[in-house]
Amino acid sequence: MAVYTEVSDDDLQAFAAAYDFGRILGCKGIAEGVENSNYLLETAKGPLILTLYEKRVDPKDLPFFIGLMEHLAKAGVQCPVPLKGKDGQALRILCGRPAAVVTFLQGMWPRKIAAGHCQELGRALALLHQAGKSFSLSRANNLSLDGWRALFARTGQSGEDLEKGLVAKLQAELDQLGQQWPTAPAEDLPAGVIHADLFPDNVFFLDGRCSGLIDFYFACTDFLAYDLAICLNAWCFEPDGAFNITKANRLFTSYESVRPLSPREKQLMPLFARGSAMRFLLTRLYDWVNTPAGALVKPKDPREYLHKLMFHARVAGMAEYGLN
Repeated sequence: MAVYTEVSDDDLQAFAAAYDFGRILGCKGIAEGVENSNYLLETAKGPLILTLYEKRVDPKDLPFFIGLMEHLAKAGVQCPVPLKGKDGQALRILCGRPAAVVTFLQGMWPRKIAAGHCQELGRALALLHQAGKSFSLSRANNLSLDGWRALFARTGQSGEDLEKGLVAKLQAELDQLGQQWPTAPAEDLPAGVIHADLFPDNVFFLDGRCSGLIDFYFACTDFLAYDLAICLNAWCFEPDGAFNITKANRLFTSYESVRPLSPREKQLMPLFARGSAMRFLLTRLYDWVNTPAGALVKPKDPREYLHKLMFHARVAGMAEYGLN
């Protein structure tokens, strides 16, 4: 179970007294979370989610995350809503960790992704991007180009233990990305709030429809098309590594039904997809190298994203993603 901070009954009841959701009837750790400690609370007023923010989350970023969820919910995006205590505050301290309680979303994340899921996702992501336009706060993406270089430097030669020649491949790809990556938003390359981690376990479905988006703790300000490229990587490859062009087509066409992509966004989509693959390859490689034996969470194999990186490096244009 991916719970890093255990909460005692006494601490939990004292924490709950700051809210008006009544008595806590049950508390269960949620296994899916890998960055923070998450608990499902059963309360007199229904289920809620308690999150304790662990060391990977900078406390200075929490007002951005909390404010973003509040903003998106008010704009009609289905996402958790942070609850404020009797003192009007949504953030407080529990067991020495920053903590917050958010509303519970109905639904389940898809264990087997179908094209219909990708269609629902495309529309939901575009609506998030549209709603984020009016959000007043911003947060730099610390896992963009400079962040990739830093991660690469911190893994050293360890990649060679995973696959011979990996270090040279990553260095060459980072050099190319550094030369080609756009430096600033423009009218034909818009930036704004992005989720930045919209993997299947962060999207809930109910009766085949998207019922909500969760886990906004990588959200930041970056190119909107880059967020779409992250989803392309996370949703449109089969377990055996094969690219599913039908799923990609559904993702893009559904997204464009809400927010059409500019010609430049389409032109740069293979580059954004490569950057997305590099981002998750390097974070997985870092975890692979630094996760101690016997840890609660088993690190994911970085080679999945090496395969995706090499695939996108060969893509010439949007037609190969199923969109003319």
